[in-house]
Amino acid sequence: MGLHHQVIVVGAGLSGLRAALAAQQDGLDVAILSRVHPVRSHSIAAQGGINASLANAEGGRDDNWEKHAFDTIKGSDYLADQDAVEIMTKEAPGIVYEMEHWGTPFSRTIDGRIAQRPFGGAAFPRTCYAADITGHALLHTMYEKSVKEEIKVYEEYLLLSIVKHDNACVGIVALNINNGEIIAMSADAVIIASGGYGRIYGNSTNALINTGSGMAAAYLSAGVPLKDLEFVQFHPTSLYGTNILITEGARGEGGYLFNNRHERFMKNYAAKAMELAPRDIVARSIQTEINEGRCYNNAYVLLDLRHLGRKKIMERLPGIRDICLHFAGLDPINKPIPIQPGQHYSMGGIDTNANGETSLAGLFAAGEAACVSVHGGNRLGGNSLLDTIVFGKLSGHFASGYVKAKKKNAADQALQAELAKVKAKVSRLENSAGKENPAKVRSELKTTMMEEAGVFRTKAKLEAGLAKIKELKERYKQIHLLSKIKKYNLDLVRNLELEGKLALAEVIVLGALKREESRGSHFRTDYPTRNDEHWLKHTLAHHTESGPRLDYKAVTITRFRPQARTY
Repeated sequence: MGLHHQVIVVGAGLSGLRAALAAQQDGLDVAILSRVHPVRSHSIAAQGGINASLANAEGGRDDNWEKHAFDTIKGSDYLADQDAVEIMTKEAPGIVYEMEHWGTPFSRTIDGRIAQRPFGGAAFPRTCYAADITGHALLHTMYEKSVKEEIKVYEEYLLLSIVKHDNACVGIVALNINNGEIIAMSADAVIIASGGYGRIYGNSTNALINTGSGMAAAYLSAGVPLKDLEFVQFHPTSLYGTNILITEGARGEGGYLFNNRHERFMKNYAAKAMELAPRDIVARSIQTEINEGRCYNNAYVLLDLRHLGRKKIMERLPGIRDICLHFAGLDPINKPIPIQPGQHYSMGGIDTNANGETSLAGLFAAGEAACVSVHGGNRLGGNSLLDTIVFGKLSGHFASGYVKAKKKNAADQALQAELAKVKAKVSRLENSAGKENPAKVRSELKTTMMEEAGVFRTKAKLEAGLAKIKELKERYKQIHLLSKIKKYNLDLVRNLELEGKLALAEVIVLGALKREESRGSHFRTDYPTRNDEHWLKHTLAHHTESGPRLDYKAVTITRFRPQARTY
């Protein structure tokens, strides 16, 4: 049979590690398949914090899970499934305390409690943080725990396909990047925790590994629908020139946004919340200032931290200072930071329920690769780290339950057939004499997504974007590799990923074109208002040979009826 594990987790970020720990805790043989060494996973780039209603901060003593849930649902523009949000917000305090007990070095209040800072869209300071390297601290803690528990990790493997047999997931096919070997691995359950697709876009805060490969595999090879992919979060503050993330914690600590008239322009868009309005609102506000010329170099506005003082910046935002020193040549203690919106996060993903279950038995998903949905149309800052750990843990436990209850079936034939199919596909790519330069296809895709499916959208832009993506999909069939080496061929890796990126881009743009309203991060200037009568529903995209087929399903409403979203 070759390699076999009861549970294979694809991805070694926070959701993947937590899922693996949960499944192993249940007594199963677990392995992790990761595109990179675990602590190079993109969870490490999260800066500002993780939300939980601990009620530790002054001004936040009355906080509780219900208030956290309301802020999350309101922030989502009422597209979040409220039963899933309730689970996440109830679990939040226990998750934070568990991570603390495992060794996460959270910042502290004077009396020793976990410190909490304000974040956008939140009624209370509930974002727990470790200076401005919270994701770094959490991921290292989680990885150390996985090392202690001796969880097997296959490093530098790329998921290529999900194997099905008798309407169930029975394993995967993957590329060993180290030596170029393509292998099949059987499993009783597979959990996709491979992160987002940010590198489909040009200006992104995401790492180069964020190509959406797990989402694409679930969609293209497993036939699992993708949900709400048109909802793409643009972080308001990415560093001009590189689009490196400048944490929302910079505004949470009191940073100001200024245009070229030295106006705190957020007073014109969210007079009460100002810089701490939700991300979609702040990003649109900044982009409006840029579009209307109240900016610098036709490209950016300024984030000013100087009034916070050296001591506070060095204690609370040391990582941001390092980023500015090394990548912008300025010290935020003395100079404001040039920022612009950048693609940051996918609210959509593989369609799952709160247990991580997909429509294919034995296939689960968690973290940014999944859409539960707890973020709806717009994610609040501080909820992504929480999402990864809560639903990583739940998916691991539910996958264990599935494995223990299922009947074993021989799937060798299905694995070998899929392995042969994938090897033939890779061989065709390796031997292609096509005239298309794949780097040009990738570059044009990134430009298209920023220009036609960015912060502001219209029917004309989206139709142009969809036509361009269809053209790029045809040109992809004619690409050729620049390198044919076997060992560590990143040219091969990037061009295998490119097929999935094109498929996801088509889903994003088609979903945005069909959704004739503005909700959360999806803003149509030709349909500028939210339309609950027709669009209070999730988009589901099903793969077909001719492109995505869309249908819709209702949003789960429990205690919070949709209302006007003002800040």
